[in-house]
Amino acid sequence: VNIKKSFSKILDIKTPAKQVIIYDHEVNEVLFEKNADQLMKPASMAKVMTSYIVFDRIKDKSLNLLDTFLVSDKAWRMGGSRSFLELNSNVSIKDLLLGLIVQSGNDAAVVLAEGISGDEETFAREMNRYAKIMGMTNTYFTNSTGWPHPDLQTTSRDLIILTKKIVDDFPELYKLFEKKIYTYNNIKQSNRNPLLYTMNGADGLKTGHTNESGYGLIGSVKRNDRRVTVVINGLNSKKKRRFESKRLFNIVFRETALLSLFNEQNTLVKANVWLGEKSEVELVALKPFKKIVSPIEFNKTKIKTEWMDPIASPIRKGDIVGTIHIIIPGKKIIKEDLISAEDINKMSSLIRAKSILKFLLYGDTVE
Repeated sequence: VNIKKSFSKILDIKTPAKQVIIYDHEVNEVLFEKNADQLMKPASMAKVMTSYIVFDRIKDKSLNLLDTFLVSDKAWRMGGSRSFLELNSNVSIKDLLLGLIVQSGNDAAVVLAEGISGDEETFAREMNRYAKIMGMTNTYFTNSTGWPHPDLQTTSRDLIILTKKIVDDFPELYKLFEKKIYTYNNIKQSNRNPLLYTMNGADGLKTGHTNESGYGLIGSVKRNDRRVTVVINGLNSKKKRRFESKRLFNIVFRETALLSLFNEQNTLVKANVWLGEKSEVELVALKPFKKIVSPIEFNKTKIKTEWMDPIASPIRKGDIVGTIHIIIPGKKIIKEDLISAEDINKMSSLIRAKSILKFLLYGDTVE
């Protein structure tokens, strides 16, 4: 996964978090970063990779949500956050995923790892194989849970790569991350992600905490077809994590806007055609245009189109015939291609001769 490292200068943020990255999915761009490539401990944020591997097995049909895995003694004895699975019980993949995602259950993570790979060490190798394929170059997993280990490491940038992949590759299964409450074994537990309860559009992903890593969070919010993900880590309390993650999202949505143009391929302008079967041709943008700007820039952006009129026939759909100028105040003018939305053939030779004669006599080409 290639994430643009060049990031917007719109945001100027001071934050107590040790590692921070703010990423906009629509433009594939980092909007702000602080120590984004500094090695850190993922804690339970490692469970996002465990989820990814399970999702991938479901997608390729080697697993389905109704399949069951056995709860081993090792899984049952796991400390930390738990789903309260019973020893030697068979638990469905769906229940294990909900236990993993909503309750952050270490027992559920180990059951999934053992069910897929036989033992947790082999599953950790699988996690590292996936990380390598994704381009998470500074990540090394040692277990399925994020349990403290000297060799366990990641970066906030690598966790963005993982988040982008899980959102893009599994849109339906990803919805499990927004579930607020899950009850298993008559024990009701709430999702630890504070954004789900306080932030409009929040739908993921995972908190993490160990003494070594501090308090961390991968948070993702989708509003008006714009998805932003924030990874923070190294805070010293749950309260600070809750406050800081919400504050960062509020800054992003207040101080930046997504300028999104030409998504529908609507006609921008009609141009005159020289000696064609039709007298006019519809012109559209070659491709959609997206850029993060400030709200002031958003409101003052202007668009101008330019082409040589009339356009000589024949014209083929997709031919570049002009330029679109996107004028954002204080920025260099951005140029995009203006193309024909249709095929227009030449007139028959007899009608062409008449039209040329008419033009020579009267200077008029348009019927």
